[in-house]
Amino acid sequence: MPLPSPISISGQSAIVTGGSKGIGKGIARVLAGSGAKVLIVARNPDDGRSAVNDIIAEGGIASFHPADLSNAIECEGAVAKALELYGKLDILCSNAGAFPSCNLADMTEPLWDELMAQNVRSTAFMVKAAMVPMSAQKYGRIVLTSSITGPLTGYPGWSHYGATKAAQLGFMRTAALELAPHGITINAVLPGNITTEAIIAMGPAYTEATAKAIPAKTLGDVEDIGYAALFLASPQAKFITAQTLVIDGGQVVPEIEAAIL
Repeated sequence: MPLPSPISISGQSAIVTGGSKGIGKGIARVLAGSGAKVLIVARNPDDGRSAVNDIIAEGGIASFHPADLSNAIECEGAVAKALELYGKLDILCSNAGAFPSCNLADMTEPLWDELMAQNVRSTAFMVKAAMVPMSAQKYGRIVLTSSITGPLTGYPGWSHYGATKAAQLGFMRTAALELAPHGITINAVLPGNITTEAIIAMGPAYTEATAKAIPAKTLGDVEDIGYAALFLASPQAKFITAQTLVIDGGQVVPEIEAAIL
């Protein structure tokens, strides 16, 4: 008898937070294209429904649920909606977040606290909500979207953003120990510079300079993150937990600027 396909999530159900655009949308499309029933959870209904329509047009199964995930009650509501629609929850891709720019000299307590809520609190309470049905079925895959910024690199104006992305990994490592007895794994993808609406909005000077710093001289695609998340979300990744996977085209590898190599 032949071995099963290396990556198989057909018939599983997944939540992708922040799945209405950018990296989250790429993850949602890849999961749906690989057979999962996907619930996209995001703030903007127009973007969310557009992302769902794109997946359905490609032959996938997807729905949208609006939520502000900095609120723990709304995290629980998102999980309840997935259970209502699909009867179970196998995969959580906790991707929702923001990366506003603010120099440290201009930082205020509200700006700091807001981003911590958007990027860290939402992650923690989505995981807490998802672990209830996952623990009951003794199976679950959780994938966090962190970043190279914070855990591995720094960039002016993103001190608060970098802090949130490093915090996600600290949370992940202890959460992994608590989730493991219940058959749940939790890992993180660390994207580098990926072609998203937000990156494009930063202007051609930024994207050109960033591309020069990548050995391949090009930014990544959202699907590059999606396929990495797909593996970590699969049954085949059962013996991997509390790990990080950098997806940056080798950006953090050179000892000197890649542009002068």
